Amino acid sequence: MPNLKSAKKRMRQNAVRYDRNVQVRTRVKSARRSMMEALEAKDADAGAEALRAYSSVLDKAAKAGVIKKNTAVRRKTNAANGLRKIA
Repeated sequence: MPNLKSAKKRMRQNAVRYDRNVQVRTRVKSARRSMMEALEAKDADAGAEALRAYSSVLDKAAKAGVIKKNTAVRRKTNAANGLRKIA
């Protein structure tokens, strides 16, 4: 356990940030799962809607610093390419 006041505060901040990051990563995984399910079902309409939701979640995660910007861009591109294959 930390002894300094600033170290105690840093621990509290890290705990809050960790919880927030876990929530964001879970949202990203859920959106990706729904995107993949739409692609596997070869449903272009559902895939387009899932791609919009997935892109939004990725952008928000990148903005919050949970994932890097280029990672979000790469994942959006791969998802769009997958959708393009079934359309």
